[in-house]
This record gives sequence, structure tokens and C-alpha cells, in this order.
Amino acid sequence: MSNIVVRPRADPAVRTERPRLHKVILFNDDYTPRDFVVVVLKAEFHLGDSQAQRVMLTAHRLGACVVAVFSRDVAETKATRATQAGAAKGYPLRFGVEPEE
Repeated sequence: MSNIVVRPRADPAVRTERPRLHKVILFNDDYTPRDFVVVVLKAEFHLGDSQAQRVMLTAHRLGACVVAVFSRDVAETKATRATQAGAAKGYPLRFGVEPEE
């Protein structure tokens, strides 16, 4: 008589996809002071002074600029808070979010 040992099959490795990343975009307007935009970029996105200046000037010249890339929830939260910071001062400052391709 032979001894047969039956072992349960190991579950196949479960693969989880990384969450899709989203870009936070700064849109230019003709009313929000440049210095205020830099302050918001530094406060909300933790950019250095020179990087915040470059982002602000790029948005000013091109009409929009990608500020940073985050997971969807983080991107939406940061864009909302940055937009609200402008609204609190009466500026039409606007940030948006779109999926990264």
C-alpha cells in the first residue's frame, strides 16, 4: 500500500494594480497676483521658491501647467484646497485634476 500525500494547491499570487495617477494642473487667470500663486504653491504643494516661480510663470505663459502628480484622492484634495485658498482671498485661482496618461 502506498502513502499518497495530497497537498492543497497554493493560491496563485494575487496581483494588484497600482492606482492610476492624476495630475494637478494650475490654470492661468489675469487677476490672481503672481506672488499669491507662489505662496499657494509653496504652502499646498511644498514646492521650493524657485520651483513655485517656474510653475507659476509656465502657467502664465502657456495658460496651464502641471504642478505635481499624485493618487486621485490626494490630487483632488490638494487641488480643492489650493482653489479654496484663492477663493478665500477673492481670487479666481483655479486648479484642476486629470488622469495621467
